[in-house]
Amino acid sequence: MPTAPDIRARRRQAILEILEERPVARQSDFVALLQAKGVDATQSSISRDLRELGIAKLGEGYAQLSVSTRLDDADVPQGFVRDIETAGANLTVIQTATGAAARVALSLDRSNWPEIVGTISGDDTIFVATKNANDQKQLLSKLRSLMN
Repeated sequence: MPTAPDIRARRRQAILEILEERPVARQSDFVALLQAKGVDATQSSISRDLRELGIAKLGEGYAQLSVSTRLDDADVPQGFVRDIETAGANLTVIQTATGAAARVALSLDRSNWPEIVGTISGDDTIFVATKNANDQKQLLSKLRSLMN
């Protein structure tokens, strides 16, 4: 009898195979496609798997994000970030191309930059929290250097 880690690994491998075959627009589509392959899945298990596999919804469908733990020009193409503004002493607002906020926010989250406390992203906007104004200045410097 397969164990929970075995089932999870099989489901995640099937998710990656599906993404190689076709675009997927909704999590419910993943559930149906996995069930067609004989893999049991629920929307909540799909949501967790997508997050842990680094798969996010970009534009019209889900895609695997290739980000490393170090943020640089290769991880966040310059064309994704449109504008950077401050909103107080510890909140930075980043405007991105439509559908790119999740990818940029994930890159920031995985960057391990000490200035970043956390991020919240929508479709084309990211809020980045820093501990204080000094950390915000350092973050702005790093972000602006990526845009140049």
